[in-house]
Amino acid sequence: MMEKEESLHLEPISRLKTISKKDFLENYVRPQKPVVIEHLIDEWPATQKWDLDYISEVAGEKVVPLYDDRPITSEQKFNEPHTKMKMADYIDLLKSKPTNYRIFLYHLLKEVPVLQKDFRFPDLGLRFIKQLPTLFFGGENSKVFMHYDIDFANILHFHFHGKKRCIIYPPSEGKYLYKVPHALISREDIDFNNPDFKKFPVLKKAKGYVTELKHGEALYMPEGYWHQMTYLTPGFSMSLRATPRTLTNFSKAVYNLLVMRNFDNYMRKLKGQKWIDYKNEQAIERTHKKNKV
Repeated sequence: MMEKEESLHLEPISRLKTISKKDFLENYVRPQKPVVIEHLIDEWPATQKWDLDYISEVAGEKVVPLYDDRPITSEQKFNEPHTKMKMADYIDLLKSKPTNYRIFLYHLLKEVPVLQKDFRFPDLGLRFIKQLPTLFFGGENSKVFMHYDIDFANILHFHFHGKKRCIIYPPSEGKYLYKVPHALISREDIDFNNPDFKKFPVLKKAKGYVTELKHGEALYMPEGYWHQMTYLTPGFSMSLRATPRTLTNFSKAVYNLLVMRNFDNYMRKLKGQKWIDYKNEQAIERTHKKNKV
């Protein structure tokens, strides 16, 4: 008999066509459960207009920061791009072949105000942070490493143009994900689409969710959820963020912003690459110790 191939413990994220504010708050926000809402933004102009060609048309001359999937090093500053390119040239690249170059946390709507007319904040009972949304772009097969957000926001994540695969885990599963100390990420050498269970055996204990987002669909990710994204086709997404609902998570966000990030930056300057290597080693040692591997 052939051995059963091992895989991550993932269940499909619940899907709804539409939802009322009352049901969204009671069934998803309060219990902190993820959900995909397929037709939440059908009335947005963006749903009809936004694709890569349109973005190239209205924002093609903007020079945008690009990031690839190289591991973090002590020489790289926080959120420092690996290269820059005109948006039109970048979109031509996305459409021509697979590429690892991605755009993330980019305030394109600030750079191109006409895009602000194409969306609105949904009336779902969330306390949205009313700064302009951030956009994310990626090429076919490009990946975003597993991480959670520094501010513990509740996130509505909208996808445009093509498809992307989203793997997410509740905060409770972080102890199985080889979290890097003093950081918001798991080990960057873990391929969550094809994990190495010999090197990372504890991943088999983690219970998470998976979905494929298509154009115009919205994913609700509760506060503190881990997430990893793979662009199955070239495309882009937009996130709206809402403040944490609990004092505990608000306190964690403040700690991350004021203490953890500054301490990590200080240690990078002091120890350089040795600090990065130490943290990656500790991610394995601490995870295996906690789980008695």
